[in-house]
Amino acid sequence: MIPGEPQPSWLVVASPHSGRYYPAALLAASRLDLRALRKTEDAWVDLLMAGAPATGATLVTTDYARCWLDLNRAEDELDPQLIRGLPARPATPSLRVQAGLGVIPRTAGEGGAIYRHRLGHNEAEARIAMLYRPYHAALDAVLANARQRHGACLLLDCHSMPSGLTESAGVDVVLGDRFGTSCARQIAETVAAVLQDAGLTVDRNAPFAGGHVTSYHGHPGAGRHALQIELRRDLYMDEATLEPHGGFDHVKAIMDRLIATLATRPA
Repeated sequence: MIPGEPQPSWLVVASPHSGRYYPAALLAASRLDLRALRKTEDAWVDLLMAGAPATGATLVTTDYARCWLDLNRAEDELDPQLIRGLPARPATPSLRVQAGLGVIPRTAGEGGAIYRHRLGHNEAEARIAMLYRPYHAALDAVLANARQRHGACLLLDCHSMPSGLTESAGVDVVLGDRFGTSCARQIAETVAAVLQDAGLTVDRNAPFAGGHVTSYHGHPGAGRHALQIELRRDLYMDEATLEPHGGFDHVKAIMDRLIATLATRPA
């Protein structure tokens, strides 16, 4: 976590899926190579947002890879197909869990199954205790501090999306506000306007309306606003090699402008 300078603004910028640390235990247990695992990353999004602290915004990221633990899921989204010994649960697993995309992912998109074998419940709980709870405790704390200081807070939860998604064909950025329930309309409209002025095409809530982080933290009536932003990956990197290309600096400049715009709470 990098706090804002010189003092925190109402804006908190988070990047939960850009971690590039793959624990040895994950690599040993995986049937996929590192290149396939890295396809699940929101690669370099943390660097695109690295200018946040200079505006007064707080930046919250993680070193750990999404394959190890997905911080944009509910803590109890545990996959019985992957994890042994789960307590009996009356509820039907969420659609994300059924797709293998629970808090500990079972699949890596088109790469298929990640693990050679199932994991024990104790191992899953250890990952959650080590990473999930501290990350969300830190995020809760900075949002609470921002709301106390400014009367409201805004979380910009930052992600990236593959360019080949048919549901977002021709769209550069998708904003997710849980269909208008996680942040004030004015905020989403301001973000869309800044991006469109920079020449980007913007859509709302399709195919991404916001994940667990947005729905959990977004309560506009209580002064807690949360907006998810998905950037098309080929705007700033080569999707085959995952290396940034010449468009990276251009996209980062747009993100710097957006964050600077949002960092000052509107009257």
